Order: sequence, then structure tokens, then C-alpha cells
Amino acid sequence: MNIRQEIINGMTWGFNGRRGMWASEAAAESMTKMADLGINWVTLAFGVQQAHPQATIIPFREAPTVEDDEVRAAIHQAQALGLKVCLKPVVNCANGTWRAHINFFDQEVPGEPSWAQWFASYREFMLHYAVIAREEGCELLCIGCEMVQTDKRELEWRELIRQVREVYPGPITYNCDKYQEDRVKWWDAVDIISSSGYYPIGQWEEQLDRIEQVVRKFDKPFFFMETGCPSRDGSGAMPNDWTLVGGPNETEQDLFYQSMFTACIKRDWVQGYMLWDWPTNLYPLEAASSDNGYLIYGKKAEKRVKDYYTTVKPGLGRNTK
Repeated sequence: MNIRQEIINGMTWGFNGRRGMWASEAAAESMTKMADLGINWVTLAFGVQQAHPQATIIPFREAPTVEDDEVRAAIHQAQALGLKVCLKPVVNCANGTWRAHINFFDQEVPGEPSWAQWFASYREFMLHYAVIAREEGCELLCIGCEMVQTDKRELEWRELIRQVREVYPGPITYNCDKYQEDRVKWWDAVDIISSSGYYPIGQWEEQLDRIEQVVRKFDKPFFFMETGCPSRDGSGAMPNDWTLVGGPNETEQDLFYQSMFTACIKRDWVQGYMLWDWPTNLYPLEAASSDNGYLIYGKKAEKRVKDYYTTVKPGLGRNTK
């Protein structure tokens, strides 16, 4: 696969899943409905919970993490639907702290948790899923997501990537957080740059100008591994804030997608999106107008996304109706 020539019309699936949920009939039905959007890629994303930001053990074999058989079954279903698969295991903190705050002393101190301890556990975790990605023929592997405080640990990331390549032959990406694209120094070690594009309505041109400098510098393909907006009052100005208080507003969500697509369509280096997100359990269609989350199912933005995805021409150019 030539990743530089890929158009990624994708969706992120399953991140809300806990052990047993990916194996349900509801999950299978959810993925089938998601495929109707005209997508050609899916990111299968699932969380693993370390206890807190300074914990050094990542217990990926324990609940609530989905079991390996569930991961393999989801890959098989996506492939049967004709989708290319990106596998994305993600570390979260069980105490609710965002993973971007996982951090340790820059220099090791006896008796204190350390980067060396954490990366040893993280490597075991990531290599486990890299083997599954290889065995099941996943077209892409995402080795980390929005881990802002870890980004500075360049040597550790390079060593992890080296070890992952020993067991997984496909392309590798790292999903940096919003506004961090120009702060990661080791993009040359991955095959494709990806980031979380939660940029406010009206700011897309400015942010794309900044990101383009990074893409040109490293001469790597680029896509948005995450991007989306809740259908909620005020979310267009703060699309990354899932805690924002506000009533349902489909128009706000739709305008976000309009703003993003309008700006990105002019940049031939933006190869696509893995939109955030599509859960394992969908609300009833008649409840769409009262939902204020990221899901686009049954909302105005669903039509916009489907229209955009189904008007993509071969190559990196896009054509809108």
C-alpha cells in the first residue's frame, strides 16, 4: 500500500467500548450502519486504563479493556465491509485525568516513578497489539494518541518505533494532539503524520498554514486521525471540549464540518480524516435531535459527511457537489 496516495475517508469506531461490548449484536449493527456513510477506512480505537498519570503499569490484559478476540472480530467485520483498518490502542487514566498529563521527572530519581518504567510497560502493551495488527492484516497502526507530555521523550519513542517495526510490517502513525503538530521532533521516524484536528470554526486556514510547514519540512503524508464537534451550543468555538455545557444544536456541528471541509479541500496534502466518533451502541434514530454529543448519526452533519465522502475522486483531489 502506498500511504502517500491514500485518500482516507474514515471514521473512528468503538472507543466507548468496554469488555464484552465489541462482541454484541448492537456493536455489529453499529459498524454496518457506519459503513453506509461511504467510508473507506475505519479506526478501531479502544482504551486501556493505567491507574493515574504517574502510574507505570499499563494493565492491558485486564478489564475493562476489550479482549483480543473482540478486537480480532471487529477487524474481521470491518474487512468484510470492505474497509481498510487502522488499529489504535489508547492509554487512559482510570482516575479521569486526560492522558496528555501522563508525566514523570525528566531525570530519574531513586524511589520515584520514572519514564523508563513507564515506557517499558508501554512497549509491552503496544507490541502486543502490533502483533495482532500484523496477524489480522491491518493497513495502519497508530502507536499513541494525544500524549503531549510524552512527546518530548524523543529517544524512547524512536526506540519504540524500531521495536514495533520488527513485528509489524505496515505503516505507522502517531496521533499528536491539536496545536502540537509543530512540536513533535521525531516525525521522520513514522510513515504518516496525524493529529487531532479540533480547531474552531473560522480558524482552519490559520491552523492549516501552520501544519503545512511541518508536512513540507518532514516530507510525510498527513491526515487528521481525529476531528469532530459535538452537536451542542457553543461547541463550534471549542470542539475539543466534551464537557462544555449546552443544549443540542445540530447546526453548530454541521457548520464545523462545513468549515473544516471547505478549508481542507484546498490543501492537496490533507489526505483525509478519521472522524470522531461512532460508538458501539447507537441511540434510536428518533433521538438524534436531542443528542448533543459527537456522533453524527441521524443529524444534519451526517448528510454533509456522506456527501463529501462520496464525491471524492481518485487521487488527492476532491470534488464537491
